Amino acid sequence: MTPYPTVRRSTAPPRRSRPGRRTVGIALLATATVLAGSASAIAGPITAGSATAGSTSTGAATAAQAAGSSELSETTRLADRRSLVVGDRAYAMGDESGLYPASGWHIRGEMGGFWTQPIKLLDGLWFGLDGNWLGKDVAAAKYTSGHGYSRIDYSGSVNVRRTDFVPDGIRATLVGLTLSSSTTKTVKLAVDAHSELMQSYPWGWTTPGAADANLPDTGAYANGALGFREQGTPSYPNATAHDYAAFVGSSLRPTSHALGPNHRGPQDPAVICPADGTTPARCDDSLVGKGTGGQLTYDVNLAPGQAKTIWFAVAGSDQGTSAAQREYGKALSNPDKLLKAKSAERKQIDEQSAVDLPGDRLLQQSVEWSKQNLADSVQEAHNLKIRDVNEGKDYPAPVGTVDTARWFGAGFPDYPWLFATDGEYTAYAAVAAGQFDTVKEHLRALRDVSDILNNRSGKVAHEVTPTGDVYFGSNQSAGNTDETVKFPSTVALLWRWTGDDRFRDEMYDFSVRNLQYVYRELDKDGDGWPEGLANVERAGMGVEKLDSTVYLARGLRDLADLAASKHDTTVQQWATARATDLESRFEAQWWVPQAMGYADSVDNAADPANDNTPIFQRHWIGVTPMEAVLVRPGQPNSPLASAEHAKTALDQREKPCYTGEFGLYHTGTGPTSDPAGNPGPSCDPVVSQVKSERAIFGLNTSIMAVAEGNFGRLGTNQQQVYTTGNARIQLDPTVWETPGAMPEIAPSPDSPANIGRPFYDRSMALQAWGAYGILWPVIHQQLGVDPDLGHGRVTVVPQLPQGQQKVAGSNIRVGRGSVDVSARLAGNELRTDVTVKGVGATITIGAVLPTGAKVNSVTLDGRATAYKLVTTTRGVEVRVPAHGASSALKITLA
Repeated sequence: MTPYPTVRRSTAPPRRSRPGRRTVGIALLATATVLAGSASAIAGPITAGSATAGSTSTGAATAAQAAGSSELSETTRLADRRSLVVGDRAYAMGDESGLYPASGWHIRGEMGGFWTQPIKLLDGLWFGLDGNWLGKDVAAAKYTSGHGYSRIDYSGSVNVRRTDFVPDGIRATLVGLTLSSSTTKTVKLAVDAHSELMQSYPWGWTTPGAADANLPDTGAYANGALGFREQGTPSYPNATAHDYAAFVGSSLRPTSHALGPNHRGPQDPAVICPADGTTPARCDDSLVGKGTGGQLTYDVNLAPGQAKTIWFAVAGSDQGTSAAQREYGKALSNPDKLLKAKSAERKQIDEQSAVDLPGDRLLQQSVEWSKQNLADSVQEAHNLKIRDVNEGKDYPAPVGTVDTARWFGAGFPDYPWLFATDGEYTAYAAVAAGQFDTVKEHLRALRDVSDILNNRSGKVAHEVTPTGDVYFGSNQSAGNTDETVKFPSTVALLWRWTGDDRFRDEMYDFSVRNLQYVYRELDKDGDGWPEGLANVERAGMGVEKLDSTVYLARGLRDLADLAASKHDTTVQQWATARATDLESRFEAQWWVPQAMGYADSVDNAADPANDNTPIFQRHWIGVTPMEAVLVRPGQPNSPLASAEHAKTALDQREKPCYTGEFGLYHTGTGPTSDPAGNPGPSCDPVVSQVKSERAIFGLNTSIMAVAEGNFGRLGTNQQQVYTTGNARIQLDPTVWETPGAMPEIAPSPDSPANIGRPFYDRSMALQAWGAYGILWPVIHQQLGVDPDLGHGRVTVVPQLPQGQQKVAGSNIRVGRGSVDVSARLAGNELRTDVTVKGVGATITIGAVLPTGAKVNSVTLDGRATAYKLVTTTRGVEVRVPAHGASSALKITLA
């Protein structure tokens, strides 16, 4: 189940258009005490949302968002919005009132609740005070997203603040209830938990399915905690015995407990999600649910004006009760300390690649939250049993095991798994944010899984669940070609930003095999255009796809660069020759003049007499020739597209037939004479068999933002349209679902806002790849930070966006050091200030001249200096070698 903008193959059920339990004995280790006020210690500036999500109003966006806020709050329609807290070993999703509607569609209704990869633990955790359930009888007043935590405020006779977070490195979620009262009071606190111990795979429609794999849970009580267990062996072939366990409890001793099949707080009796369709709009469990429940009750004594916090833990393991017990004990050993550690980690992330964008505070805040979104996406699993499940049709014996995998989860709640293309796009955002280590681990995981799955063929696996089941991407699969050709470029990206030769060497052999596989297996007609499925899979496409071709051109150049650095002349010459050939023929083959854009695919099979017929369908991949930058020795880096064609194509994509309020459509609109029919405006006369899809994915918009920046198009009607589009769906209270989370799809003409859709029929609340269109344009293009530490050099050449006088960034990680940069325009003076710390490299600084500007004089640190004028696709750049740790470049314009 790819999170691409695509609809996957026929084995999957219909879905949105997309890019493309037994008795336990518990000897508790917990030593925590009831903590006074600790959950309320997390505080900060608050932005209150009060508009209706999905509204098209733009006025609230910039005015409501103050850059530098580590919290964002919402007060409206909380029961209709998803909440999410994530750590690298666990995560939890409910709604923003504190309830747990059945969510997600991979296993319909089961993708929310409490998880620790690769298993789910609970459907939910509910709290009641004196017989009144929080979220129903006691309404939530405000939901707050923080950096690494969430908070819900309730008001009543007893004030309640709920704080949720997931400590990294522990397979547990912690929930703190802070209670306060104006009078002396003893409160009867009830806590319901309903288990659902099950794997992330099989899914609802696969063979075997989730109903076959899920066994009944059992519940027990011991030593103050509820214990749930699922133990046994499913009946289908190649199933293995498992022992899943979950513990729920607190450091406070309960006064009573109960066990039974229900215990869902106010969600009893459970409404069961149907197998298909859209009714009821909200349900509580799935048809495959086999969990059980329990309740803990406590007497909590409150003194006037004194806050009291009680921490609860939901912990578990797929390795039995002893392992789950250890995680439970770790979580409750000192929750306050764990929360402080989590906050400190997130503060450190916030301090890396910190930016000051006085002309675009919304984008500045999106940079801050996008860094947190990336951190929220990190997942880890152990003992992945690798098998090819053939798009859910097979379940063979595993062919090997990956001991540990760590990755950027693609999207929550339905695919927080290991994907190739997601990680490859996300890597550009992650290096700009200084999050190098997860990129390395993601690439290692892809290599390890792919080599086991595909017997070292070089093909990159597409979609890997935390169990190790590979849904798509084996040697027998028809794609995805683009992922295989992008892998060497992602390795080169990391190498250039870190100078880590050991990592280059570790990935080199696999990178070589990637492109050798493509030429050996995916170019049957020998024309150099790679075959196979890519990002978009639609009816009528030819066998050779544009994005695979573009990324192959980039991949060949990047592999040649890696090979040259290793003195591997054989591979260097092989890759260079193929890149040169491909580039020399690209425009003639792929440009479609009447469409004012590039063909989406080429057909070389249906009519051999008319080989290589371009097919134009208006998909978002038409932007990739402008988005992917090629590194050619002795030349400025530039995209594959020619400057002339790039201008025409980007001008065209900015028009309303391709671009909506929040960014780039998946598939633009064409003439109403199209056989498929097309609503909306038409920008060209080309007739296509494919209907438009006016769904705006964060990835599509990111691709367009990056492409605009590659050609220096930073205008208010150019790149700023797309960076603002992604920032708004993340930060605008009139649009967001979960404050601060970049969603998969924006409210679009053909994809209504999530907030109005059933919880089991929504796109992702948090999707990692959207950060590509925020962090890369700001750090790499506007601030101009361009490391090439593999060759011992760093270039910093900022470009000011149209209408802005200053952009600045600090603590931008480069290798083991960092770069600070500030660019200003005041009158006829263009200034760049750069400070480099701990980077052992040759530094070049400069600036992109405003369009049409000429240089009168250039000084470096107050002295006249020689300079170069270099014409690039961004414009004319002034470049000067820097001397010393800090440099001040002043360009006086004529």
